[in-house]
Amino acid sequence: MKQITLELLFHLFGISAASGLVYDNTQIHLISDDSSYLYHYNMHTEKISKTPLAEDGIGLEKITKSDKPDFESITTDGVNYFVFGSGSTEKRIDLIEVSKITNEVISVHKLDILYESMKSFANLNDADFNIEGVIFDNDTWYFFNRGNGPKKQNGIFVVTGDNILNDFRITYTPISLPKIDKVQTSFTDAVKVDDKIYFLAAAENTDSAFDDGEVNGTLVGRINPKKMKVEKTKIISKDKKFEGITLFKKDQAFLEFLICDDADNPSENSAVYKLRFKD
Repeated sequence: MKQITLELLFHLFGISAASGLVYDNTQIHLISDDSSYLYHYNMHTEKISKTPLAEDGIGLEKITKSDKPDFESITTDGVNYFVFGSGSTEKRIDLIEVSKITNEVISVHKLDILYESMKSFANLNDADFNIEGVIFDNDTWYFFNRGNGPKKQNGIFVVTGDNILNDFRITYTPISLPKIDKVQTSFTDAVKVDDKIYFLAAAENTDSAFDDGEVNGTLVGRINPKKMKVEKTKIISKDKKFEGITLFKKDQAFLEFLICDDADNPSENSAVYKLRFKD
C-alpha cells in the first residue's frame, strides 16, 4: 500500500458513533451503534434522511449501552441493504433488511441460531464474540469477529447455504493482526473489491467486547479470501477508531474508500473521511 492519503470530507451533525456505511450513487447509507436508524446522506444536497430500523416504524438515538441493538455492520446484495447487530449480548442479534429502492424495512429477524452456531463452531464464549463487519458476495457471507475480548480472537466466519437464519454451513479462520504501540488491533469493518478483502482494524486498550477503551489508532489491510491470509497492513491513524469502510472509486492506479469514525462519545458528531492509496 503506497501513497496513502487520509482526508476529512465532512461531519455528520446529529449522528454519533458511526459504525458502518455503504456508498451508492452519490448517497452514503450509514449506521450508528447507539441508534436504531439507517441514515441516508446525499453528498450533492448535503442533506440527511433516516429510516427507523424497526417494523413499528419507531427509531431511537443515543440509546444507552445496556439497551442498544448495537448495529455494527451493513452490507448489500445490490437489491437490498442488510444491517446486523454485533451479537455481543442477547439484545444485539437483530438482522434488518431494508429496500434499496424505497428505504423501507422489509423484514426483521433474530440471528440467535446463526450466532450461537458460530460461537460453538469457533469455540468462542460470549465475551469473545463481537461481529463488526459483514460482506455479502455471490451467495457467500463473510462475518468478521472483532478480537477485543479476553482471548483477542480476530477471525472470519464464511457462511453459505439456503439462508443464514436456520439453513447454513459455517467455516471459521482465526486471523492474526498486528499491534499498534503494543496494543492489539481488531477488526472493525471490511469490504470486498474484486478478488481482495480490504479491512479496518482498531487498537483499543480493552479486554471487553462490551466496554470501550483508550484508542491507539487504526490500520487498513488487505486479505486474500481464497487463502484467508493477511497480505498487507498500514497504519492510517494513531488516535482515531475508524469503524466503517466502503468503496468510493477505483481505477487502474488507485483505490478510494470512504471510512467513518467512532469517537465513543454521544456528544460528538461522526465524520466521514476519504482514504486513498495505490495498492
